[in-house]
Amino acid sequence: MKINILVDNNTLIDQYFLGEPAASYYIEIDDKRILFDTGYSEVILKNAEALQIDLSKLTHIVLSHGHNDHSNGLKILSEQMDMSNVDLIAHPHCFNPKYDGTEYIGAPYTEKEIQKKMHYHPSIKPYAISENCIFLGEIPQLNDFEINNPIGKQKIAQKWCDDYVIDDSALVCKSSKGIFIITGCSHRGICNIVEYGIKIGEDHRVLGILGGFHLFETDERLIKTIQYFEQRHIEQLYPCHCVSLKAKAQMINKLNVSEVGSGLEISI
Repeated sequence: MKINILVDNNTLIDQYFLGEPAASYYIEIDDKRILFDTGYSEVILKNAEALQIDLSKLTHIVLSHGHNDHSNGLKILSEQMDMSNVDLIAHPHCFNPKYDGTEYIGAPYTEKEIQKKMHYHPSIKPYAISENCIFLGEIPQLNDFEINNPIGKQKIAQKWCDDYVIDDSALVCKSSKGIFIITGCSHRGICNIVEYGIKIGEDHRVLGILGGFHLFETDERLIKTIQYFEQRHIEQLYPCHCVSLKAKAQMINKLNVSEVGSGLEISI
């Protein structure tokens, strides 16, 4: 398996790629070419070109959730190339309208609109993309410290309600040495995601975790998250996107942490 970071908040020294407060990862596993999240702007196209990655040959797009810093690139991509043969996998709530106050923070298309542009596979349950790559679907609540507050409102069945981002999901990728977990923002809790990934991947050996962990403060949640990572013997962490500098600093003191930025390549 090979992963290229197409979009991240961060850029790396002597690596001349663009950054933006968003996320997108290109994954090659088995015979699949998967785009996990799509970033926010044309940055995805420019970085893909610089990395010589042909996005017109994608087999799958997976959305971790519907927030625009992960989904807005769908519009950029569909306006630039034919996506009609691409399989799109996401939680059924991913394309619900979402607002934070008066600001629209949801996906650029409705469910009906996206169905006209690519093969859409909404799934609450785990969905096998290939033999060794599984979309986790809806993440259950498995601990008592990753309880989230709502982020704005979403529209479900013509009614506006608090958005607890239950569409937030992740990938688990399997190998002979263990599993690798790829997240978007971890609104459902990074420890919940990892624990569910271990169950669905049927392997307790976690080689690494890449993605946003939604950790900003040096609080009890961060302390318990670090303790969980230690107990689970996570071999390598790649925290990015929505992880603050001070949260990363706390993790570095106890765990194996790698710097992430646009253009980084990870081989498993």
